[in-house]
Amino acid sequence: MKKRKVPMRKDIVTGEMMPKRQLIRVVKNKEDEVSLDPTGKKAGRGAYIAVDVEIAKRAKAEKTFEKAFHVKLDDEFYDELIKYTDHLQARQELFGNDGKK
Repeated sequence: MKKRKVPMRKDIVTGEMMPKRQLIRVVKNKEDEVSLDPTGKKAGRGAYIAVDVEIAKRAKAEKTFEKAFHVKLDDEFYDELIKYTDHLQARQELFGNDGKK
């Protein structure tokens, strides 16, 4: 039986390569709207961040997604990202890395 290759992506904050399932996708659409992409299927340019509250807080402090997408973002976007990351991190601690069980 052939082993499936795990898709890897780079965390935009740390530069570390990680399995895609351990990352959150953030997407910018054609209207320059930036949003979280829980499904990983939204149309637009995507960037990934680790499911780690401290890294999300660092992204806010460094305005990482503003630099990556060349748009102005409100603190509300980063606050939503931190809240969502906190939720996923708690799920991973309960159920394991993929958050499904």
